[in-house]
Amino acid sequence: MHIAWIGKKSPFCGNVTYSREITNSLLDRGHQVSFLHFAQEESQVDDWPNCQEVSLPFIYKSQVYTIPSFKATKVLSQSLRDLKPDVVHASLTLSPLDFRLPEICEELNIPLIATFHPPFAVKGVKLVSGTQYLAYQLYAPFLGHYDRTIVFSQIQRELLARLGVPEEKIAVIPNGVDAVKYSPSFASIKAEFQAERLFVYQGRIAPEKNIESLLKAWRQAGMAEGSKLLIVGNGPSKPSLEPFYGEEHGVIWLGFIADENRRIEILRGADVFILPSLVEGLSLSLLEAMACGVACLATDVGADGEVLEHGAGVVLDTKATRSQLRTLLPLFQDHPEITTLLGQKARQRVLERYTLTNNITQLEILYEELLGQQQVPLTKGA
Repeated sequence: MHIAWIGKKSPFCGNVTYSREITNSLLDRGHQVSFLHFAQEESQVDDWPNCQEVSLPFIYKSQVYTIPSFKATKVLSQSLRDLKPDVVHASLTLSPLDFRLPEICEELNIPLIATFHPPFAVKGVKLVSGTQYLAYQLYAPFLGHYDRTIVFSQIQRELLARLGVPEEKIAVIPNGVDAVKYSPSFASIKAEFQAERLFVYQGRIAPEKNIESLLKAWRQAGMAEGSKLLIVGNGPSKPSLEPFYGEEHGVIWLGFIADENRRIEILRGADVFILPSLVEGLSLSLLEAMACGVACLATDVGADGEVLEHGAGVVLDTKATRSQLRTLLPLFQDHPEITTLLGQKARQRVLERYTLTNNITQLEILYEELLGQQQVPLTKGA
């Protein structure tokens, strides 16, 4: 099968990771993949898919949204006409081009699938005002024109349905992680940072990630000298936070780490992974930590609470994150038996529900279903 994948190659974010992992896996299963993206520069990621690429012209792009140039629609349309894929799969980049895709694919008679990433808040009921809320409001009327829209949880499916997207056009396929690559193993990372107990946050350093609550709780908890908190990532909030929470408090800022093996090494050596976000979709960083057998704490936003429910981790309340962490951090510091048990349960949950292998199998079934539907009218008319 030939899949034309439309997604992000840079700057680094969850959408980039999603596109990289899915397209690599589709290639591994023998499918042909063409990758259309807003990037002219070479990717800094070593394991980027080795497939045909088409660069779409743009005016501006960020981790959140992309503004295509006026030529982008023409380039996209002609590229799909030339490539003649069986299916177009768009990992939506929050771009005006997203709204033109259904018209283009209908004209070319190609099935069109979207993966809808924007984060949301508690139980999909109360969205944080701003970009996240607008994204759901803006996209809902258009997603019905896609043949299918993939979301990561039943909660998100219900939310889009309430906003008018036909339920039969929404498919729930959770994010998946490579449970072989991300797996428990010995790592000497604690010795490197002179840590007896290692706590990790990995992700963007931005207001919606609520890092300040974690940092305040860390200081207020009076953690032991041998406990260290690693902050992995960059973002707009980093310059205002880093000067006030330094190594004298046991906090080590590592910045963005492009080397995936290094990120895996950090997770394998960690005792606890913490994600205090105010909004999420389904965090790949959380799934990666769980797959490495790390005890996980995450707020009940997006689908993250669903991932950790029934004992696979600790679910935090967004309204009491700092106070809960202030209590839990010393507990997890002083009782390694708790973190060991939670890490085992986290790994088991990933194996049961969130493997990349299962994700790709569900995608293949969806592709085949759409191709079968497309062929039905031709058969009847024969």
